[in-house]
Amino acid sequence: MNKLLFLLLTSPFFLTAQNAATELTGAWESTSLGDDGATNTLSMIIQDGYFAMTAYNEDEKKFIATLGGSYDVSENSFDVTYEFDSSTPENVGKTVPMPFVVDGSLLVFNGDKAWQRIDSGDSPLAGAWQITGRKQDGELRRRDNSGPRRTMKILSGTRFQWIAFNTETAEFSGTGGGTYTSEGDKYVETIEFFSRDPERVGARLSFDYEIRDNEWHHSGLSSKGDPIYETWGHRE
Repeated sequence: MNKLLFLLLTSPFFLTAQNAATELTGAWESTSLGDDGATNTLSMIIQDGYFAMTAYNEDEKKFIATLGGSYDVSENSFDVTYEFDSSTPENVGKTVPMPFVVDGSLLVFNGDKAWQRIDSGDSPLAGAWQITGRKQDGELRRRDNSGPRRTMKILSGTRFQWIAFNTETAEFSGTGGGTYTSEGDKYVETIEFFSRDPERVGARLSFDYEIRDNEWHHSGLSSKGDPIYETWGHRE
């Protein structure tokens, strides 16, 4: 698995693409064959200057690896700067060019690995968010995001992933993700992978939400069943 991700991010390939950033935006999916012979899912969200890629096996409730960070796009290259990498933390801080081509609903990196488009990132909640506050003892306590510790949530039109990490120490603290829906004031997540507790896989969590002053207010019960009230702001 680690070798596959390394090849995906480092092999050279030339192409041109128009409106490259728009063509890449959204959720993509592929597969890989594990050492045990199982077919694992590769999921990737590319949204608003950030991306996250994860390998997992939903049927076996198995989280394998995740990596991601920020990116810049030219006509020929998707240049990623790692902010987290659960399997190879020494990659954090490095910038790697990933030549690509988009052909309809297919994305190919490095002339090697093909990805199928899942959605185009169309949703009021689509974007890269970072936690800005959390209620504790009835009081909303604001989070200082000037340091290296990050809790990011990235959403496409149908998929979500949260990641906790430290860009200074390269420490990866945890992640979870899957699909989501948002209708009216209800936001519902269905968990497909969870690094900290595989028994959370398959859980369906419903929250109340609203966007107020460009901030996402999010309340309900966590995957542990604890009440939560969080605020999230767009990453810049």
